[in-house]
Amino acid sequence: MSSTRIDRTPSQAVTTGTRMPIPSARGPVSELLIALLSGSDANPAAFTAAARGSAGEHDGTSIVFDDDAQLSLTLLYELHLQGLAGVPDEWEWNLDLLAGRAALESSFEAAVRTLVAGHHVEAGDVISQLWAMTAPSTGPSMSKFMATDASTEQFQEVLVHRSLNQLRESDVHTLGIPRLSGAPKAALVEVQADEYGGGRLERMHSTLFANTMRELGLSDRYAHYLDAVPAVTLASLNVLSLFGFHRRLLGALIGHLCAVETTSSLPSKNYSAGLRRLGFGARATLFYDEHVEADSVHEQIAVRDLAGKLAEQDPTTGSDILFGAAACLVFDDLLAEHITGCWDRGDTSLRSSPQ
Repeated sequence: MSSTRIDRTPSQAVTTGTRMPIPSARGPVSELLIALLSGSDANPAAFTAAARGSAGEHDGTSIVFDDDAQLSLTLLYELHLQGLAGVPDEWEWNLDLLAGRAALESSFEAAVRTLVAGHHVEAGDVISQLWAMTAPSTGPSMSKFMATDASTEQFQEVLVHRSLNQLRESDVHTLGIPRLSGAPKAALVEVQADEYGGGRLERMHSTLFANTMRELGLSDRYAHYLDAVPAVTLASLNVLSLFGFHRRLLGALIGHLCAVETTSSLPSKNYSAGLRRLGFGARATLFYDEHVEADSVHEQIAVRDLAGKLAEQDPTTGSDILFGAAACLVFDDLLAEHITGCWDRGDTSLRSSPQ
């Protein structure tokens, strides 16, 4: 397999703190956006027009695989999260940026719904359908390959793909807390408290993932590998942000969390086994070991007490919950297919190495 050299030291372009570094543009829309945010251009309307034009050019699911559109969405969403390095926070609510984001989102959401069509049921018992959708497969899987055959370099690639989400694990799902009430709210708080280590920094799941990255010789700086990941990786990140930033998609956000919690225990066990096979110790495997134990508990809380109780409170959320769960599963499959497809061809699954 040909490999991409992975820069294992923090880039000089990354400033101190946890803000996302400004990446290289991937097309005309992200180029205009980055010029605005970096202060080299002062024409937000031009970005809005470009975003609308790009959104109008997409049909079907093409926007999911468009590097320019996905990078632009990633940066626009990040303005509402940890922020972008060197970018004033005032950009977060700039009306031109919001208008451009809305155009890209409209095309992206339509693509997500097209991809998910046929993968979930619109009516019926939410709890039983969530269990059926997320039941373990007996066929080949990427996590089984990681357990038995993956090299250290392949583990590094997977960690790079996952780092954009795992180094901020739980943050977008947490946006659901103020939109819930009663039993569902309590359930989400219980799950998220564990994700944040029960208030202990060293036990936060994002901290454990950072430890794994360092043990494998990678940088643990937030979004350090943004330039290295392809559109499909960014799309899997952006679909969660889409759900998290829109109150109307609260059910989809909860369904997404349910899919995460119900499908991570067994793969995490396989990842731990693969790392141990390669000679890595507990500091590298603790992130995955923790998910084997925690998510076997979280899945019951998420499905029964969170999604189930929410559907009882508001039956209209049932189809959205299933839609969000299906979207999570579909995008996980798309990313896994990209990674394993590249490896089968003897190629790296990453773009050019970050500088």
